[in-house]
Amino acid sequence: MQLRKIEFGNVLGASGVQGFFGEGYWFHPAWKPFGLDFSDVTFVSKTATLRARAGNMVLASDFSPRYPFPLCVRARPFEGLMLNSVGLSNPGVIDLLNTFRWQSHAKPFWISVTTLADTPETRLDEIQRMVAALALCKHQFKSLFGLQINLSCPNTGHDPKTFISEWITILEAASHLGVPIMPKFSIASAPIAAVMELEHLPYCDAICVSNTIPYDWKPDGKFSFGLHTWRNPTSPLQHLGGGGISGAALKPLVCDWIKQLRATGFTKPINGGGGILCKEDVRDYHQAGASSIFIGSVATLRPWRVKGIVKYTNELVWR
Repeated sequence: MQLRKIEFGNVLGASGVQGFFGEGYWFHPAWKPFGLDFSDVTFVSKTATLRARAGNMVLASDFSPRYPFPLCVRARPFEGLMLNSVGLSNPGVIDLLNTFRWQSHAKPFWISVTTLADTPETRLDEIQRMVAALALCKHQFKSLFGLQINLSCPNTGHDPKTFISEWITILEAASHLGVPIMPKFSIASAPIAAVMELEHLPYCDAICVSNTIPYDWKPDGKFSFGLHTWRNPTSPLQHLGGGGISGAALKPLVCDWIKQLRATGFTKPINGGGGILCKEDVRDYHQAGASSIFIGSVATLRPWRVKGIVKYTNELVWR
């Protein structure tokens, strides 16, 4: 996937699958000889906010998880599912920049940011402040980078026109950084009609879909996503807000969403992901109309398959 003449490759990492800086997690080295290889995967940083946020995952002094098995993450390996309520634990963009680890990256990558402020005005202000901080340090970066903005709104009952107006304002503010901009959406909160409004927006270079799906999401008003996957109407992380599901259950839903978006006339690049656990899943995203993929939960649920998935993806011709 090439944006503004920058080659980002056919496979991106899901935001955070390699941590804040690409360092990975404690179990990654043990699996590397067996196929957990990120060498041909474009790094996407774990999502950061303007200010430090405790969230639900305790971080060590180097911003990695303090505990190897955090209680805000649950996995069902045999079903290919994960549930997390990390809550965007992060030290804030300024502290991340002050490590100079982003600046030292040798290959193009993506910095992922979001805002959880209460109003459109304060959300825009936070985005502007993060963009300003990155702009001040931009000359220090050894490689080119893009900005991935998480616009996965948790409220699905809003008028799509409200989404469109705020998305455009935020993307316009981010455009002043002068780098590729790729908003990230969740299919649970991004109406096709609203995303179509980005087709001719110069501030949007590509889109990324999908973020995790809320445990209690009901796409048709009756079907409980959490009940179908975890066999329980109440999330095991209910005390932490319920959490979001990733893994196998997402793939058919995301692929169908991409097909609908393409059928509606969307032509910009789509970085698609969610539930990619094998080569056949890559093929499904390719046929759905994605321009590239991102991988995330497979690194935990099927780590030995990562190298093969990346190799297969690079053998395909993407739109």
